[in-house]
Amino acid sequence: MVSRLDRGPVGNWWWTIDRWYLAAFLSLMLLGVVLSFAASPAVAVRIGLDPYHFVIRQIVFMVPALIAMIGVSFLDERQIRRLAIVMLAGSLLLMLAALYFGVEVKGARRWVTLMGISVQPSEFMKPAFVIVCAWLFAEGARQPDIPGNLLAMILLGVALTLLVAQPDLGQTMLLVATWGVMFFMAGLSWVWIIALGASAIGGLGAAYSVFPHVAKRIDHFMTGEGDTFQVDTAREALMRGGWFGQGPGEGVIKRVLPDSHTDFVFAVAGEEFGLILCFVVLALFAFVVLKGLRDSLREQDDFSRYAIAGLVIQFGLQSIINMGVNLQLLPAKGMTLPFISYGGSSLIAEAIAMGMVLALTRKRPSKRTHIAFSPRGAAVPAE
Repeated sequence: MVSRLDRGPVGNWWWTIDRWYLAAFLSLMLLGVVLSFAASPAVAVRIGLDPYHFVIRQIVFMVPALIAMIGVSFLDERQIRRLAIVMLAGSLLLMLAALYFGVEVKGARRWVTLMGISVQPSEFMKPAFVIVCAWLFAEGARQPDIPGNLLAMILLGVALTLLVAQPDLGQTMLLVATWGVMFFMAGLSWVWIIALGASAIGGLGAAYSVFPHVAKRIDHFMTGEGDTFQVDTAREALMRGGWFGQGPGEGVIKRVLPDSHTDFVFAVAGEEFGLILCFVVLALFAFVVLKGLRDSLREQDDFSRYAIAGLVIQFGLQSIINMGVNLQLLPAKGMTLPFISYGGSSLIAEAIAMGMVLALTRKRPSKRTHIAFSPRGAAVPAE
């Protein structure tokens, strides 16, 4: 146990960090390892790998993810902004490189190979994008001569262009929704709300017309016809599990579900551990999002307010999309469940994002409101 008298970096970090957030993130990571044992061996055997191939890799990825999350949580706001700028520039360049030199998987170019390791740059772009946009919105409000909102729009356009070119329409929608929430918090007018809403509807219509796989997925979702094997199988797994599940290792749906260790790990959790565990997972995500929004509203600094809200909204929306697809409430879309689905890029990028949340919500003297007394005895706030 770290003593309160310890004024070193570790002691200061321990007594200023929000340990509720830390416990929630560590719990989700632990669930990711447990569910990897449940979901991935069947997939590994089916494709001719060692049964614990994905489990071992998930645990190996967990080490740098934990180091990244804890390391980022030591940073102050200025260091967070600097890190985000470097991450954003690097990830955008790698996304551009992926279009020309990346590996094509299922018709999309989203991956690049660095020193023998496959990396998905868009995963690292997302948290950096949130931080930089939060800074632009805050600076635009603080200094009217700085076109912060305009620069944030340009940045959104650049990021969306690269995502659509891959194509990755799920990440596109996630980025637009997160950006829209942050822009709303920054005080956009109703004219902008209507314009952005119309643009989103127009973009969805264009995607339906231009990308056949998007049209196919929407049509299958609306009509229930066509190839709906994965979502139908995922729903069947949840129904088989009931409240208490079939028991660890007793699930059978994972043996035929191609992406049971990634996009449909929530369904495996439901079949083997029941709806009780599904509600626990849902509660953990809801806790992070609701607490993050509450903490953001308590922030006096605009940058921290927008950044915390943007990061937890992005975290929550991604989990909603994944679970919604598993429950057949949304059209099929390959998107990982944060901290739980298998995937090194997703795991490490989410750890960095939540490390930023831990850093921005630390209890620092500069972020507290102190009460002073005027000469007449009235209480007034003082910085």
